[in-house]
Amino acid sequence: MDELVGQLAAKAGIEKAVAEKTVGIMLGFLRSEGPSDKVQALIDSIPGAERAVEASGKVGGLGALMGGGLMAVGSRLMALGLGIGEIQNVARELVSFGRDRIGAEQMGEIIAGTPGLKQFS
Repeated sequence: MDELVGQLAAKAGIEKAVAEKTVGIMLGFLRSEGPSDKVQALIDSIPGAERAVEASGKVGGLGALMGGGLMAVGSRLMALGLGIGEIQNVARELVSFGRDRIGAEQMGEIIAGTPGLKQFS
């Protein structure tokens, strides 16, 4: 997790704490919207990722009213202070990191099976 958070922070120009929350939100989105077995393999390949996903799910107030889907994820990430360009950079980096961890074929299945993710491949 530290490796991924460090890469995201550096490449997107964001703080490490924000990068960690971002990873949890994005992986949580993949888990709920994508092919669960493939996404779980990705989460399992990143030490500490499960904890980040669980922490990102503990959202109250407005976050709880946003529901699911890509728009809700975007809203949650913007609430962390990320702009559209930063969100795109982080998503692309997460996809690239996933390819390195679980392979291009499995990551491709996650991308194909998750609504709205194809644009980041």
